[in-house]
Amino acid sequence: NMSFIRRASQRTVEDKAAVKGGPGHAENTLILNSDAELYGKGRLFNDIVLEKDCGVGYHLHQGDGETYYMISGEAEYNDNGVVTTIRAGDVTFTGDGEGHAITNHRDEPARFIALILYK
Repeated sequence: NMSFIRRASQRTVEDKAAVKGGPGHAENTLILNSDAELYGKGRLFNDIVLEKDCGVGYHLHQGDGETYYMISGEAEYNDNGVVTTIRAGDVTFTGDGEGHAITNHRDEPARFIALILYK
């Protein structure tokens, strides 16, 4: 059995540089800490903040898919080579075999939830 309350002060925060070869760094706050907490159905459920000129580099997903849910700010989003702006409330999905990237060019931080689930 698994049941818990993880207080905000107990959450793991990781500051990662050059995520997937992207610019700057990303502040990742883990929502769930492990595959086990995702019942082995995925590998990432994070709250991510990108400061100005920071991003996650273009990468392909193999055997999994990733959803971004924008919480605040806006960012440049590359969906398989098509670049657009995404804003608070927007949702993106990158499926198995597809690619994406995200970069914040604004002064305001861009914050989003990222979830990777296995196919």
